[in-house]
Amino acid sequence: MATKNTQNTTTVIADIQLLLAEKRTSLALMRTGIAVLALPLSVLSLLIATSKYYEAVEVLSFLIPLAILLSFLVVLGLYLISHAIRRLRHNDALIHTIKSRYEEIAEYID
Repeated sequence: MATKNTQNTTTVIADIQLLLAEKRTSLALMRTGIAVLALPLSVLSLLIATSKYYEAVEVLSFLIPLAILLSFLVVLGLYLISHAIRRLRHNDALIHTIKSRYEEIAEYID
């Protein structure tokens, strides 16, 4: 009987480690989303800072594709961040379920 309890505890700890690894992956995904979201802001600030050196009407053929690309990057960054937040909440809910099911391990999980 003690062997089965030890084996069950080991399995639960392995499950929690897997969930925490997935949580770290979600945090890395969120970090990537934030970096992708920061890129259009950097490009726009550069364009605004150098706007006195060009006429927007003259370079409109470059600005329109750039605006489309930057819009795509903003949407991609927001998607990555929202997807990471959803996965984080899901993993937290699973960890909470494990904590409530196994009281002997719950004191070690924050």
